[in-house]
Amino acid sequence: MASNPTVLMRLVASAYSIAQKAGTIVRRVIAEGDLGIVEKTCATDLQTKADRLAQMSICSSLARKFPKLTIIGEEDLPFEEVDQELIEDGQWEEILQQPCPSQYSAIKEEDLVVWVDPLDGTKEYTEGLLDNVTVLIGIAYEGKAIAGVINQPYYNYQNNEKQKLREHRNETKAGPDAVLGRTIWGVLGLGAFGFQLKEVPAGKHIITTTRSHNNKLVTDCVTAMNPDDVLRVGGAGNKIIQLIEGKASAYVFASPGCKKWDTCAPEVILHAVGGKLTDIHGNALQYNKEVKHMNSAGVLATLRNYDYYASRVPESVKNALVP
Repeated sequence: MASNPTVLMRLVASAYSIAQKAGTIVRRVIAEGDLGIVEKTCATDLQTKADRLAQMSICSSLARKFPKLTIIGEEDLPFEEVDQELIEDGQWEEILQQPCPSQYSAIKEEDLVVWVDPLDGTKEYTEGLLDNVTVLIGIAYEGKAIAGVINQPYYNYQNNEKQKLREHRNETKAGPDAVLGRTIWGVLGLGAFGFQLKEVPAGKHIITTTRSHNNKLVTDCVTAMNPDDVLRVGGAGNKIIQLIEGKASAYVFASPGCKKWDTCAPEVILHAVGGKLTDIHGNALQYNKEVKHMNSAGVLATLRNYDYYASRVPESVKNALVP
């Protein structure tokens, strides 16, 4: 352990363990078979029992350990006593051993805002597209996203299913393929960890965009990028992971719909490895507690070559999306 871990590093270490717990809850709800789906604003805006339980777990666990934090969660839940089994008290030891970037060493608990998406990619979760799903805990200071944790509850689940099949056939090939789920974390000025950074081959333009919120603006903007390929997937967390693992070169979403809890944690991971995430006009996103939750002017994110994609956003799209 660092001799005396700072508030920020203690918070990130807790968020890591808390996100892992939330990932376990997300898997458990599917295993039990009752998703408890309700529509929020429309048929593509869903909430499940996993969203509700994971948010209760995350927010209550954080608030117990860090009572002066401002915590903003996606789900609008009534206040109720939280079952003790939902509380995660652990801290990830490896994070506590890391040095805190000097510019954040004096931060106080009350200075921080935590943005929580307990289950990013809910629609895909209900449809069994489980590798789209993430748990997002983003930490902001003075309006800027500075630390974040992304848990992928179903990372490796297709390999995991193959492993079960092999075991069923008595083919014993246990190994890393059998490990289900992973947690990625990052702090600006320190780096991002828990994945292997990879870039799309030079000269390739692969766009990742929305699967369930498509419209003319989104289509016009994607087409203007002159892509070699377009991936339509769920979840902002999932799309940023595609950028850092070399599956896509730009995340383009020219529409309102994405919220601050969708982008706060993923933005940190991307920025920590030299990428860039803005709205469609090129403005940085703000994460102070008073800010409106909607990212009204969409999202443009890349690991490399941001200017190439930003220069191709049509004026008609920019005029239609007011920050």
